Amino acid sequence: MAAPEAWRARSCWFCEVAAATTMEATSREAAPAKSSASGPSAPPALFELCGRAVSAHMGVLESGVWALPGPILQSILPLLNIYYLERIEETALKKGLSTQAIWRRLWDELMKTRPSSLESVTCWRAKFMEAFFSHVLRGTIDVSSDRRLCDQRFSPLLHSSRHVRQLTICNMLQGATELVAEPNRRVLETLASSLHTLKFRHLLFSDVAAQQSLRQLLHQLIHHGAVSQVSLYSWPVPESALFILILTMSAGFWQPGPGGPPCRLCGEASRGRAPSRDEGSLLLGSRRPRRDAAERCAAALMASRRKSEAKQPARAAPATRVTRRSTQESLRAGGIDPKKELHPPATSHEAPGTKWPPSAPATTSSASPSSSTSASKRAPASSAPQPKPLKRFKRATGKKGARTRQGSGAESEDLYDFVFIVAGEKEDGEEMEIGEVACGALDGSDPNCLGLPALEASQRFRSISTLELFTVPLSTEAALTLCHLLSSWVSLESLTLSYNGLGSNIFRLLDSLRVLSGQAGCRLRALHLSDLFSPLPILELTRAIVRALPLLRVLSIRVDHPSQRDNPAVPGNAGPPSHIIGDEEIPENCLEQLEMGFPRGAQPAPLLCSVLKASGSLQQLSLDSATFASPQDFGLVLQTLKEYNLALKRLSFHDMNLADCQSEVLFLLQNLTLQEITFSFCRLFEKRPAQFLPEMVAAMKGNSTLKGLRLPGNRLGNAGLLALADVFSEDSSSSLCQLDISSNCIKPDGLLEFAKRLERWGRGAFGHLRLFQNWLDQDAVTAREAIRRLRATCHVVSDSWDSSQAFADYVSTM
Repeated sequence: MAAPEAWRARSCWFCEVAAATTMEATSREAAPAKSSASGPSAPPALFELCGRAVSAHMGVLESGVWALPGPILQSILPLLNIYYLERIEETALKKGLSTQAIWRRLWDELMKTRPSSLESVTCWRAKFMEAFFSHVLRGTIDVSSDRRLCDQRFSPLLHSSRHVRQLTICNMLQGATELVAEPNRRVLETLASSLHTLKFRHLLFSDVAAQQSLRQLLHQLIHHGAVSQVSLYSWPVPESALFILILTMSAGFWQPGPGGPPCRLCGEASRGRAPSRDEGSLLLGSRRPRRDAAERCAAALMASRRKSEAKQPARAAPATRVTRRSTQESLRAGGIDPKKELHPPATSHEAPGTKWPPSAPATTSSASPSSSTSASKRAPASSAPQPKPLKRFKRATGKKGARTRQGSGAESEDLYDFVFIVAGEKEDGEEMEIGEVACGALDGSDPNCLGLPALEASQRFRSISTLELFTVPLSTEAALTLCHLLSSWVSLESLTLSYNGLGSNIFRLLDSLRVLSGQAGCRLRALHLSDLFSPLPILELTRAIVRALPLLRVLSIRVDHPSQRDNPAVPGNAGPPSHIIGDEEIPENCLEQLEMGFPRGAQPAPLLCSVLKASGSLQQLSLDSATFASPQDFGLVLQTLKEYNLALKRLSFHDMNLADCQSEVLFLLQNLTLQEITFSFCRLFEKRPAQFLPEMVAAMKGNSTLKGLRLPGNRLGNAGLLALADVFSEDSSSSLCQLDISSNCIKPDGLLEFAKRLERWGRGAFGHLRLFQNWLDQDAVTAREAIRRLRATCHVVSDSWDSSQAFADYVSTM
């Protein structure tokens, strides 16, 4: 009897609250309403009035509402604002109630955007609160415009911050200043523990105050927080100072900006500690010159840029020369103290804000012995026309002369404060061309060329494990900074460089990756590299990467256009340095996944085979747009896979002409180790379809290990689909459970006959069937009947595609 009595008591309590509030609500409803075009609306139900009243007084009634019986609570949940709806989540789950539908409705009504079809939303509450946080931070939503968003008892940013896993900063760094403000201190502390991914999109030039705020924000979220991934998207004209700020902070470097508040989390003991005399050599390795090449090069470029901008702001100088004294003076004019130390990076698995004692050995870059040769001898000219240097726009910061007179002016914010240190002045009058610095200094051929010391530091902070750069052109100084940081970034696990215009800087990248792989504790396991051009052919570049990173697990590489070395007839086509590409065999590596996107032109099969032979652990291989000189070369690649890659489970071919390789395709389908094969837009049935289809079906019927077959874009047609249905016949030993026949000119009548054959054979549910972009709209009734029958056998995924777009394809197959 105790439970029913409690139920009755809670119900009576709710009725009392309703009686106390209904009169007030009713009096408001009884007021003469203004006439409208749609006429008077129906009065709300009594229960809804009571629920609204309870929702309005949740500050007093919250504990009582939580104790209400499930049926009553279920009716009240949609009437609560987002703050109490989020707070009552745990109680609702205990009573067997779900709020997912309510959060989904709130998303549709307030956010008014449709999630991507590729996104699988597991928790609408978290998705809504994360988007709500971003909108409030940017000021793109007015919380006072809707009663469900407005509550004076709660801070929108603080209440939603614990659900934020991914934060995007756009344009002029909107939101950075607000987050580091003192009123939002608790918001930032919450973000430091909840945020995992930080993204930057479409950044524009920012002022000094915004960069200083971003500096503090990154220090809190990365060095003292849990952010493990930083991604930059679509930055056509990156500002060097801002870009290098993001890069160096992500790598774990930290130095408070001039006039900026000290970090309260770092502690007084860690600030101002001078490193010992031997600590710098530990950081650089015993064989590393004390004057680091990347430091010298980037610092010289920076000084030259400032000098040329001051003298010739309207036009670019044809040749820029820098001196040691000008470098020193330029840095001092920018408010940089040459005696300051840096804080180097720590691995991402260290506790946030970790600092190392002076005696702790640090793990950073050590020069490769092979890098002592001059870069002018080893770095060829870019194989493709290089884009012109992008103009660097200046920030409007007041009068022209104010920047150089103030020691803490705008130029003091330059990010070389973090990475590059200039020590005592040397002799005057010794000059060198910037081109020589960029090409020769990196190799360490002249350690004393600019008189710049090595990177010395006193503290190490936590760094991220995933770095992604999408469509961010890397200037020479930005590429040098990246390579300099990569050589000691042992915590980095995944690196993505997509369309960054590296050009000949790819050789510096390979050198830095080779140094990184030799560091103790190097954790880089995934590399994704794509670009329009490459000074190396893609297969030679792949061999070089595998040599430099033998512990790599995932490698994805794509080059859209052939390099100059792909055409040996081009005069003056100098080869890359011998330590980048060698004739010796590739040592055994740990590759498990290899994805390659090829430019046009035939590829040398022996080079690809050499990579495959060294990758005995390979489990997944994807070749996109690969072209071979003959079917025999393609057969050589497949034979290598069979002999050397016994662990291979997934094989994918995309946009390859395999019309003349039908025997090789049958060879693959008879492979009893592969579990999934993809032939995407490979023109499989362009020749001899009547003879090839039965052979293909017979091979699949005898393969009991193949689980998935993907054939999109191969013009299978109705006849081919019906022939493929025989794979699921009673006499078949196939265990195929996933079939993709998208973009195959399939009509509704053919699909219906395919469904009937599956029913006739009584085959059980075999998994997933994908039907995207077929001609099913030509007879909607028949298509619906076919899909209805198929859903009794498998899970069907289709779309409402307009087949009139495929008229040209239809004519070609008539």
